[in-house]
Amino acid sequence: MDTIAGTRWTPAEETPRSADPGRTWRRALRRRLLVADLAVILCWASTALAVGLYLVHGALAAMASPADAINGLGIVTGLAGTNLILIMVVLAARIPWLDRAVGQDVVMGWHRALGKPVLYLLTAHAVLLTVGYALQDGTSVIAETVSFLGVGDLLYAYLAFALLLAVVVTSLIAVRRRFAYELWHVVHLLSYAAVLFALPHQLSVGGVLADGTVQRIYWILLYVAAYAAILWFRIVKPLVGSLRHRFRVTAVEWVAADVVSIHLHGRNQERLRVSGGQYANWRFLTARDWWHAHPLSYSALSDDGGVRLTVRLTGSGTRSLSALRPGTPVMVEGPYGLFTKAARTQPSVALMAAGIGVTPIRSMLEELAPAPGEATILLRASDESQLYLWNEMLSLSRRYGADCYADLGSRSTVRAPWLSAAAVQRGVTLESVFPRITDSDLYVCGPSAWTDAVVRDAKRAGLKDHQIHVERFDW
Repeated sequence: MDTIAGTRWTPAEETPRSADPGRTWRRALRRRLLVADLAVILCWASTALAVGLYLVHGALAAMASPADAINGLGIVTGLAGTNLILIMVVLAARIPWLDRAVGQDVVMGWHRALGKPVLYLLTAHAVLLTVGYALQDGTSVIAETVSFLGVGDLLYAYLAFALLLAVVVTSLIAVRRRFAYELWHVVHLLSYAAVLFALPHQLSVGGVLADGTVQRIYWILLYVAAYAAILWFRIVKPLVGSLRHRFRVTAVEWVAADVVSIHLHGRNQERLRVSGGQYANWRFLTARDWWHAHPLSYSALSDDGGVRLTVRLTGSGTRSLSALRPGTPVMVEGPYGLFTKAARTQPSVALMAAGIGVTPIRSMLEELAPAPGEATILLRASDESQLYLWNEMLSLSRRYGADCYADLGSRSTVRAPWLSAAAVQRGVTLESVFPRITDSDLYVCGPSAWTDAVVRDAKRAGLKDHQIHVERFDW
């Protein structure tokens, strides 16, 4: 492989290990898997409860005609879809215990996976009820739709559906890439409004959630719980934490032509409980940036209350960060992510980063403080100008006796596209870079296409899902 001032540690003998070094890690893994399973069970159990409460309160007996049956099915799809969208709201609240169990990458994966089913269910809800009532009233679907629009609460429901459709469409990868992050984020916030706009017609139209019923109590509690989670974890807690820690910019340092490191200092940093490899949402309180939360990884932590963020200036939203002045106050929401040593399950560690993906790898390596021979590091870049923080990574690898490589050049288009074409021609593989790969935890951070290629090769090499830890910088 092409190596720039690389280092390879060669032990005189195999590093001794205890008979069972992974007992604590396996116990922690079982706890995390249990929490993940419980979260999934709770999701589907709540949806089943929402539908079940409706069915056991006379709904089945009321389906005496085709029109009634269609209306009943329309109500079922509406209840299921609304329950799932409230679960999406809860998942977006960034609840700490769920983050510590599976990480925000997995949680937001669940959130995105529910988007299309919710859209399908709520579309079916609107279509089925329109058709059912049209049959019941002996009118056309168009005439029935016009009559629905004349009902105030149903007009709010149509508006809610239109907002939800906009959110789902703009979240599709092919569409999302055409939007600036700031515009996409504003559109996505409309999902919270969409859910609230749908509430009035649930409580007032059709009598399904009539006053005094168990169903009505269930739905009100569900709405309150979902929005209380958003209010507390996304607004109140970050605001209180920011006032407690009072982070301010101390310096902005150019790392490369398109990369800067932002140095911050605050108070009571230990109460943040930050681990190397995590990220937080940062708001720099300037006239231009105060409204924009930047998800940035910690690239370095210090014991004196200082932290460092290293960011690539890829657009107007991040480019303005290079002009931050010392003393600028900063709000922080987080830290988030399980891309940390807490996710370890194996005696060895393989760390891989492409470009600016080195930032969480660098802070995690320092906190991990691996024993000699325990860690191997590979940094991928198109050329030397994109090999960010290389000198720091080299220094840390020497300190801890880790193997450290840099792979430079254009990516291979034949196989192993996470490697350079030159490395592939020389027969470099995942196993040759990481000889102990099957007994390793693999930490990967970089662009999605590159990361996906690494993960595919890792699974072909025999790694299980719990051994692979991914941090993505794509939004």
